Amino acid sequence: MSLSPSQQPIILAVDDSTVTQTLLKRLLKNHYQVRVADNAVAALEIICHEPIALLLLDVSMPEIDGLELCRTIRNLPQFPDLPIVMLTARDGAFDKVRGRMAGATEYLTKPFDEHQLRKVVQRLVEVGPTVESSEHSLKRTS
Repeated sequence: MSLSPSQQPIILAVDDSTVTQTLLKRLLKNHYQVRVADNAVAALEIICHEPIALLLLDVSMPEIDGLELCRTIRNLPQFPDLPIVMLTARDGAFDKVRGRMAGATEYLTKPFDEHQLRKVVQRLVEVGPTVESSEHSLKRTS
């Protein structure tokens, strides 16, 4: 059973590279609506006005980088459980720790494996918030 485009979950890809934006749209368009933004301000505008199911986020962007955007989103009360996948060329262990500390749900490095990306997106969108993130939300509100 295939969903009509208007029923497909919306994924927001935030990357300042139009090549990456185009690739992500091509890879995910059969199952998701893919919106793109090339900076943090545009991304915040979209997530505040559309029901985003998942955020794909590059770390290296001009002005406000992906780590800062991730922290900002995690501090907004309506997005504690929004799945955020860091999608970046920074692949050091310290970079991955920084991504997790900023609030990323997953951390994938470029060049990414297309199959792995689809699998991660499908798991996070279809499963929704995990028990761990729900417990984390409860701890923060207690």
